[in-house]
Parts: sequence; structure tokens; C-alpha cells
Amino acid sequence: MSPTVVTMKHSDFWERMAATFGDGYARSVAADHTLDMLGGRTVDQALADGTGTKEIWMAVCRTWPDRVPERLVR
Repeated sequence: MSPTVVTMKHSDFWERMAATFGDGYARSVAADHTLDMLGGRTVDQALADGTGTKEIWMAVCRTWPDRVPERLVR
């Protein structure tokens, strides 16, 4: 049995980022903040490298646990 791969559409990812940080600030967070869980890369760098949006989203959730709305932590 192979493991299940969980994916997230890019549009869903950006909607969650906007809900968490606001429309304008979400893009700044993605471009400017490095995340340890992404190997010291920014969200934008991880996306460009082909890292899955679900993996990136979970890194955002773990980096800013008090900021991400509970309903979006999944």
C-alpha cells in the first residue's frame, strides 16, 4: 500500500494565507520570511522549488500557531 498524498490547490493556499495575514501582507510574508520548517527558505522559494502547497501551509501553521485560524489548521 502506498502512502496517501495530500494536496492543496494553489488558490486554496493563497486564500488561507490571505485569511491569516490579510490580502496585502500575505504576499509580503511569502516573500520575506524564512521558515525553519522549509529549510530556511521563504514560502515563495519553496513554491518555486516545487514543494507542495500542503507542506508549505503546515509550515506556516507551525510557525505562526497563534495567528492561523483554528478552522484553517489542516
